[in-house]
Amino acid sequence: MFESLKSLQADPILGLMAAFRQDGNPRKVDLGVGVYKDEAGHTPIMQAVLKADASHRAEENSKTYVGPTGDPQFNQQIQQLILGEDCVPARDNRARTVQAPGGCGALRVAAELINRAKPGAAIWVSDPTWANHVPLLGNAGLEIRTYPYYDAASQGMKFDAMCEAFKKIGAGDLVLLHGCCHNPCGVDLSPAQWDEVATIALKQGFTPFIDLAYLGLGLGLTEDAYGVRKMAATVPELVVASSCSKNFGLYRERVGALTVISPNVTEADMAHVHIQNVARGIYSMPPNYGAALTGRILAGANLRREWDTELTAMRNRINGLRMQLAEKFRARLGHGRFDFIPAQRGMFSFLGLDKDQVHRLQREYSVYMVDSSRINVAGISQQNIDYFIDAVAAVL
Repeated sequence: MFESLKSLQADPILGLMAAFRQDGNPRKVDLGVGVYKDEAGHTPIMQAVLKADASHRAEENSKTYVGPTGDPQFNQQIQQLILGEDCVPARDNRARTVQAPGGCGALRVAAELINRAKPGAAIWVSDPTWANHVPLLGNAGLEIRTYPYYDAASQGMKFDAMCEAFKKIGAGDLVLLHGCCHNPCGVDLSPAQWDEVATIALKQGFTPFIDLAYLGLGLGLTEDAYGVRKMAATVPELVVASSCSKNFGLYRERVGALTVISPNVTEADMAHVHIQNVARGIYSMPPNYGAALTGRILAGANLRREWDTELTAMRNRINGLRMQLAEKFRARLGHGRFDFIPAQRGMFSFLGLDKDQVHRLQREYSVYMVDSSRINVAGISQQNIDYFIDAVAAVL
């Protein structure tokens, strides 16, 4: 049977991980993999998670299935975290949230749901977008189209061009938006820009589909949720895929959620039923452990405060590194080529290097990043920042 299969091109991120592990240079720097790292280059377990784990283990008395919708406390708490306490669709019982195996699981379940409702529907993604959006959505049967977003010349956004593209998209299509901390470029919509996009979406009738994978790692939990909440208050129909991998450090536990807002209660109930049916046909039941910890943290006042404090420290570290990178590059190069870095949000930035320069960094300096020159800012530390600056300066 399997002799008919053809070889596939290796995933660039996985290949980069393997190459980094095999590199014997003690000064090697990993800026490729999209996980948060502390000053020691370690991805730690948050203290709030450890405490939630202890209380969960002390109280858990069964390992039976949680059901296709997942942990009820998690669903309630994550919906409130995303949409806010005064969300009108939630108050009107038009919002439904279902636990999923990570943000990827939420994206795929949503894509399958959409394809049921409108087979082969077009979903517009930003240029560029996270590479895994294409297979997660496209393999479910959706047609992938792109809209203008990142301007490499200014390291900013093609906002006017993006809005013009949106004004040509009508009802029946979906537009995928990064809720905050855009992956891969780090360029985010401002509140005023979110307002304008929401107005266009309402007028055109397309359905916004927001991927919210980095809530809290940009400017703050409330600030980063602005776009989602603006859309929820503006349009009758909204899809949100959210992840707890980064902001709770639960990468390997695969904790995510799919939230769907519908125009009325009847359609919300119908979407909820179909989401469960889609999940049943893919993975049947979601894993419980990580979602149980997340729900416990968000529901407990003390745990939630501790988690928020830890998340704030992570965010401040990333934003502080952005400032340092810009300042050190300016001092080293004598000009402001990299002054754009502090204006971007989250873990990622494009450096604007070409592939030859990226390959030289890896070959000659053991500095690892993907070919697009996207870096994970959290991979920088006080121990490697000067080495990294000098390496980049050498290949420019």
